[in-house]
Amino acid sequence: MALSRIEADRYLAPRMEIDLGALVRKCVEENRPLAERRGCAIATEIEEGVPAILGDETQLLQLADNLLGNAIRYGCTEGCDTVSVAVRRSGRDRVRLAVSDKGPGIAPEHLPRLTERFYRVDAARSRNSGGTGLGLAIVKHIAERHRGTLNIASALGTGTTITVDLPIAR
Repeated sequence: MALSRIEADRYLAPRMEIDLGALVRKCVEENRPLAERRGCAIATEIEEGVPAILGDETQLLQLADNLLGNAIRYGCTEGCDTVSVAVRRSGRDRVRLAVSDKGPGIAPEHLPRLTERFYRVDAARSRNSGGTGLGLAIVKHIAERHRGTLNIASALGTGTTITVDLPIAR
């Protein structure tokens, strides 16, 4: 349902000014109990003075929640006890949200398909942790609606970093 709502609004540019740093702080606090249950710390780095973006607060919170939740569930494993969340300016006209872990990483053959609906790298593990295979598809559609870009970088044994670059409000 959430994905259908996002797709229905894809041609409507969001108009509300959003402080992405404050939104990410809220997301981190909401995910802290999950992180604690999994023995995982959340490191945040929010650059001072990052300009506002135009956005839909509910959708951007869902985007951040999906990224952070995935990092905690799938990246915070044995040998990785911290996930990192950063918000900083990216170039002259963008703000970047980056979520990173030092977990098991994702094999290269899976990377092109990660944003497909219902695609799971490890279906059994995903189901056991409550995953639907829609999280990154939702993230992709929210980023596109906000005129942003999504990048997923991962390598086996070194972890995963997902970045979303969003345009600064003018």
